[in-house]
Amino acid sequence: MEINVQSIHFDADSKLLDFIEKKVGKLDHYFKQIIRSDIYLKLEHTADNANKVCEIKLAIPGNDLFCKENATTFEAATDLAIECIKHQINKHKERVRNHDSNHKNALSDNSL
Repeated sequence: MEINVQSIHFDADSKLLDFIEKKVGKLDHYFKQIIRSDIYLKLEHTADNANKVCEIKLAIPGNDLFCKENATTFEAATDLAIECIKHQINKHKERVRNHDSNHKNALSDNSL
């Protein structure tokens, strides 16, 4: 899987980039067919302290998964976004499983 990290309007330090690449790299354990992941780090101008934004976009066959999370630190925002993406991966895999089983059932019904 190709991992691209972009920090918008600031320079992310190497510790943060390593943290993000390590976390996103673990997504391969959940879904082997991830083609590419694009991670965008932004600072939003908000009244509260949760102004660090992490957006994750995963390119998978047939779809793109996307999640955007805010937190007080980029690490926390990344953790929240990773959990969101894991949930989306599980939903995607379930949909594919259901579609495949429905398709197999339809084929077996037609052969009767």
